Amino acid sequence: MTSSQLLKVAEEFGSPVYVYDAEKIATQYNRLTNAFKGVKHLKINYAVKALSNISILKFFNTLGSGIDTVSIQEVNLGIAAGFKPEQIIFTPNGVSLSEIEQAAQLGVQINIDNLSILEQFGTNHPDIPVCIRINPHVMAGGNSNISVGHIDSKFGISIHQIPHLLRIVENTKMTINGIHMHTGSDILDIDVFLYASEILFETAKQFNNLEFIDFGSGFKVPYKKGDIETNIEELGQKLTTRFNDFCKNYGKDLTLAFEPGKFLVSEAGTFLTHVNAVKQTTSTVFAQVDSGFNHLIRPMLYGSHHDINNISNPKGRERFYTVVGYICETDTFGNNRRINEINEGDVLAFKNAGAYCFSMASNYNSRYRPAEVLWYNKKTHLIRKRETFDDIIKNQIEVNFSSKKEKELVK
Repeated sequence: MTSSQLLKVAEEFGSPVYVYDAEKIATQYNRLTNAFKGVKHLKINYAVKALSNISILKFFNTLGSGIDTVSIQEVNLGIAAGFKPEQIIFTPNGVSLSEIEQAAQLGVQINIDNLSILEQFGTNHPDIPVCIRINPHVMAGGNSNISVGHIDSKFGISIHQIPHLLRIVENTKMTINGIHMHTGSDILDIDVFLYASEILFETAKQFNNLEFIDFGSGFKVPYKKGDIETNIEELGQKLTTRFNDFCKNYGKDLTLAFEPGKFLVSEAGTFLTHVNAVKQTTSTVFAQVDSGFNHLIRPMLYGSHHDINNISNPKGRERFYTVVGYICETDTFGNNRRINEINEGDVLAFKNAGAYCFSMASNYNSRYRPAEVLWYNKKTHLIRKRETFDDIIKNQIEVNFSSKKEKELVK
């Protein structure tokens, strides 16, 4: 989308507001499928947690995608969006057996990463095939909070526990139809990814009834000009060759699966804010916007970078600003950023706001969550209304303190 189109969105729908470009989503999806066109059976399962708006899910359905879910609520959301159960994989962590059984009853693919839960599920439901999430003990990812395949991670069944896993499978007579791993997000070195894949291939050899191997995702997208990103095309070429060789030796054409989230939607999203005030202190010029980490927490939580552009004054001379929000704690989107001169009332556009931005938003400080807009077929479509005060209080229950007894309790 152009700056003028984004300004029209801010004018029509107010701010703050998230805007998603459907064309960019489709481009990323096609880029990934083209990179692995040499694989006979490829399945892309979009990771719902990245951006879960039902219209976004419906759009992925039109592209031919499946979905990766981590909660029973996401499973139900996917079904409401039109996905068939067989298009959904359920990969929870630390949930109850009953939640997994709820998902299984709906007919989705179950993915288990805990030996205790595996044994219980296999004992109760030996006829339901399951996938197993392996922890390859490979450190990958751009931040410790998003590296999930290392030895101290809570995710996955350790490769050192494979003998125990095999005993459970033998004792319960359950069927393992898939092997899965996810090492982390923002993967830079594809050789590390390929190394972890070899561990997955070795593990897969020990199961005779596999239908698919799921390599997770975590592909890095660029966050600023000249930024490094995962070379999907090179990865596709190398992993395709290795996967096809494995299938030949395995004696069966398996499905190669991925579960990308950020890779598909991050660059498609822009977050628009208005500048409330420009405040100069003895050492810093602050641009104070009408939002905060209640709407975009990633810079504060992960130290993530979001390019910030002044789309109201794109040709203004560049100055240095620290862009901050209106939350009552440290709430900094970007320190000492070079941005075209900012005036009060200008619209600032935050890039890479498609993944883990609205989905991690909250009502902290009793602020409303913003609207969401989809740019599709050269038109804007409101896909989520801005919250109101009624949304803040709709589930709250007021206590009547007017009775004599309750007044005594207050004393």
